[in-house]
Amino acid sequence: MEFKDYYEIMGVKKDATQDEIKRAYRKLARKYHPDVSKEADAEKRFKEVGEAYEVLKDPEKRAAYDQLGANYKAGEDFRPPPGWDQGFEFHGGDFTGADASGFSDFFEQLFGRGFSYGGGGAAQGNREFHARGNDTHAKILIDLEDAFHGANKTMTLKHTELGPDGRPQINERALNVRIPKGVRQGQHLRLAKQGGAGIGQGEAGDLFLEIEFRPHPLYKVEAKDVYLDLPLAPWEAALGAKIKAPTPTGPVDLKIPPNSKASKKLRLKGKGIPGKPPGDFFVVLQIALPPADTEAAKQAYREFEKAVPFNPRAHLGV
Repeated sequence: MEFKDYYEIMGVKKDATQDEIKRAYRKLARKYHPDVSKEADAEKRFKEVGEAYEVLKDPEKRAAYDQLGANYKAGEDFRPPPGWDQGFEFHGGDFTGADASGFSDFFEQLFGRGFSYGGGGAAQGNREFHARGNDTHAKILIDLEDAFHGANKTMTLKHTELGPDGRPQINERALNVRIPKGVRQGQHLRLAKQGGAGIGQGEAGDLFLEIEFRPHPLYKVEAKDVYLDLPLAPWEAALGAKIKAPTPTGPVDLKIPPNSKASKKLRLKGKGIPGKPPGDFFVVLQIALPPADTEAAKQAYREFEKAVPFNPRAHLGV
């Protein structure tokens, strides 16, 4: 997937004001509208311009895109790094006037999920106008171990507003957040009255934090279940063994059955992410071959080949 330079598509500088971006969009939309344009690639260009404007017209999306795009150029191979949007606080509001279904995979990867939440409601008082503040949304990264034990975290959230010069500026605020034991990937934590400020005597909206786990060097997570790839020496797999395996709550003793094959799963019931019911912990066996990097090791392999006739491709009929 290629990185898209939305500023280049819109023909504006990266420090353009929101008004300049709006004017550029109107000009290009008129030029490439399929109903009136005679350009050969009008429909394609019209969609590209609409996609670019959908991001750049929104100060919150624009600020997140600017931070991500600082290290990329148009056309470069691109994969969004894990947690690239962590800590950005979004006020919601659905797409306005654009058909997002026609946007590129690049847009879908960045903004297709989690960036178009609904806002808060409003109420009318007897003598003056009062409105509840908007609900806001942000994604936070936590360690898998936090889901097993619970944790108190200080989170820095980035909130985007238009500055006096008409350009987005980022303000930060710190929050102390209690991560409950048993929290899962994709779950939302609601922080009451920590969202957008209300109008008049209207109360503040709520802040919803979407949980995402940092990539772990040992474990993979699926819903409440946790998986560990566990290397075995060939003799441990063939003869069986008693070994120790790591888990997020500490090492456990495992009994490896004789003649175990690669990819065999051993299930530790209830040892996954805590809950009612808890998830399971799966150990996925992998066979690790000792390197034949010395003459003694090579000779040992030759002797093993003679002692144990074995054709791993016999089932292929060749």
